Amino acid sequence: MIDCLIYNMKTFPIYLSLLCFLLNNPQTGYAAEEEKERLVELDAYWAEVSRAVREGDFEGYKATCHEKGVLVSGTKKTSYPLSEALVRWKKDFTATKAGKIKAKVEFRFSQRFGDETTAHETGIFLYSFTDPEGRWTQEHIHFQALLLKGKDGWKIMMEYQKSKAKKVEWDALTGKEQRRPK
Repeated sequence: MIDCLIYNMKTFPIYLSLLCFLLNNPQTGYAAEEEKERLVELDAYWAEVSRAVREGDFEGYKATCHEKGVLVSGTKKTSYPLSEALVRWKKDFTATKAGKIKAKVEFRFSQRFGDETTAHETGIFLYSFTDPEGRWTQEHIHFQALLLKGKDGWKIMMEYQKSKAKKVEWDALTGKEQRRPK
């Protein structure tokens, strides 16, 4: 009887650990499903940003920004309200919409994390545009974005345009598991 009790005492932690694992495993699956849904929503957000730039839809682009959003420029060592940047960028949206220039933006991510209402995205964006003569220029930029989800969806709260990136860095992100709006 004592041998049986000692055996049970020795195996109890093993069974307890197994029970804890089994009880937590469905939560892990649920968390993974929530993360997948969050990334689908964020992919839709970045696709909307890309669409607005490509079509010259200033109001559509503005709607992706939080009203108190901040733009940080690492190369210029400045930060200021996104609303000021929007005023400066509006002429390019207008020219794109009028067909005077073409513009597009693509995103590739090296890191994406957050929860159901916050997201921190790190990667490189490629902004491509033409001049009035039709010559394309490309700018690869390391960036970080902090987004908040409210009743009207995801909005960028902070865009940190950290530094210029190289094409080789952009290309290296191709193999990462990510979604890229076209």
